[in-house]
This record gives sequence, C-alpha cells and structure tokens, in this order.
Amino acid sequence: MTDLRIGHGYDVHRLTEGRRLVLGGVDVPYDRGLLGHSDADVLTHAVMDALCGAARLGDIGRLFPDSDPAYAGISSLALLEQVAALLRAGGWAVVNIDATLIAQAPKVGPYRREMEANLAAALGVEADRVNVKATTEERLGFTGDGSGMAAHAVALLERLP
Repeated sequence: MTDLRIGHGYDVHRLTEGRRLVLGGVDVPYDRGLLGHSDADVLTHAVMDALCGAARLGDIGRLFPDSDPAYAGISSLALLEQVAALLRAGGWAVVNIDATLIAQAPKVGPYRREMEANLAAALGVEADRVNVKATTEERLGFTGDGSGMAAHAVALLERLP
C-alpha cells in the first residue's frame, strides 16, 4: 500500500498600515500589509501548516514560535525551506499543494504564477505541483471588510521507499 498523507492548513492575519504585503513570497503592491512576527505571509503559513499536518510535525507555531526573536521579520519562504528539509529528513515527498487566499483586495491574479513558483522552489518541487487561487467573501466578515486576510491549504505527501 502506498503511504499517502493529507494535511490541511489555515492562517489569518490582520491588515495594517506601515507594512509591506507579502503573499507567496511576492511583494504585492497595496496600501497595507499583514501584521505578524515574521513577514506575515498568510498564504505561505497556510501551506506550511498543511505540510506539517500531513507529516505529523505539529504546526508552525510549535516549529517557529513568535516568542523567538530569531523569527522576527523573517521571510516565510525561508521557513518553508526549513519545513521542506524536515519533510525530506522524514522520508516525505510533496505530491501536490492546493491553496486558497481569501481577501477582498487586492486582486492577486497577476501574481499567482509567481507565488506558485516561489512556493515550489522553496519546497524543491516542480511548479505544477502547487496551485494557488484566490476568492473574496463578498464583503462579508473580516476578510470582506478589508481588515484581514486568510488562507487555506491542503497538501498531499507520499512516503518515499
């Protein structure tokens, strides 16, 4: 029997003035950015949690606590590279990732392929193994009123022989 594991990740961050907006490792032009200890890349955080869940590594709060000054302002893609190293050490390979960014604005369609490429590169996999999409919530809730962004991701891993 093939050893496959599925993980789900979810993350949310508040939008605030005076920070840059980083999504999937891409600096997206916008008047506000996401608040967090690292670069607050909500999309990459959801992907990391999905991978950690599938490999039974806990979550990113356990691996990279916001109480540790070493992670202040760090690139989430650098953290994703560390998660990828843990996966390889555990004998896991990424089969695919599907992620959804939830935000009323800005439109991220023009940056989607770059986000996919960044996530794939950090994981050391082909870009066609990563899918990023985005949706609004029709002006409902904290994502709809523009006070924050959220992301969901699912990941499928396979144990290597």
